Amino acid sequence: MRAAGTHARVGKGAPVGLLEDKAAVITGGAQGLGLAIAQLFVANGARVVLADINIEKATEAAKELGPAIAVRTDVTKEDEVQALVEACQQEYGRIDIMVNNAGVTRDASMKNMSADDFRLVIDIHLFGAWLGTKAAGLAMKAQGAGSIINMSSISGKVGNFGQTNYSAAKAGMVGLTKAAAKELARGGVRVNAIQPGLIRTAMTEAMPRNVWESKVAEIPMGRVGEPAEVAGAALFLASELSSYMTGTVLEVGGGRYI
Repeated sequence: MRAAGTHARVGKGAPVGLLEDKAAVITGGAQGLGLAIAQLFVANGARVVLADINIEKATEAAKELGPAIAVRTDVTKEDEVQALVEACQQEYGRIDIMVNNAGVTRDASMKNMSADDFRLVIDIHLFGAWLGTKAAGLAMKAQGAGSIINMSSISGKVGNFGQTNYSAAKAGMVGLTKAAAKELARGGVRVNAIQPGLIRTAMTEAMPRNVWESKVAEIPMGRVGEPAEVAGAALFLASELSSYMTGTVLEVGGGRYI
């Protein structure tokens, strides 16, 4: 069943989803923003691959989605990311969309942050996105078309206290996006990024109430965002509605830090 307001009508026939028959890979797709993106993609006609290190949760989510499969993937392992892209090609015949969304947090002040926790966050977010962009980009270039979406964060724009690792990784993803966009453009492959602000997820709702309220107070729109609103930006970048956009960064933050 198509989600209301998320389809286009072609001629006099039935509504056609914005991603009809497109094949999409979403890393970190078992829950949170990744799952919200997958749900909207499927509602718009896409067939998806949920890539996650938690294969049990990814498999359960794939069963509920419909045209979807789950692939256990450690995004820091080049062979596993390559196998992920190949799994999409084998299952659906091609790969049209790659969403590099997998991530973790290991927050602490620099004084208290271990080198291992710094490297872990950089590896999963930034190195993982580079591996995904590289593998998907080569496959899409051979096809002559494709859309890669890197999930950055508003913290990559302004920096957050206690997140030198996360902020550095998310800022690096912007540079990766812009450089890769230049390399892949002539092959018909677009590369864009999204920078979510404060979005309602299990992680953000675990914040102390006073911290939550102070962050909401910084948002001109006066509320937190919902995962579906980030998914809407991803749908736009994945579809032909953004066909002349590459190397861009969309902020989904309610006006925070504009």
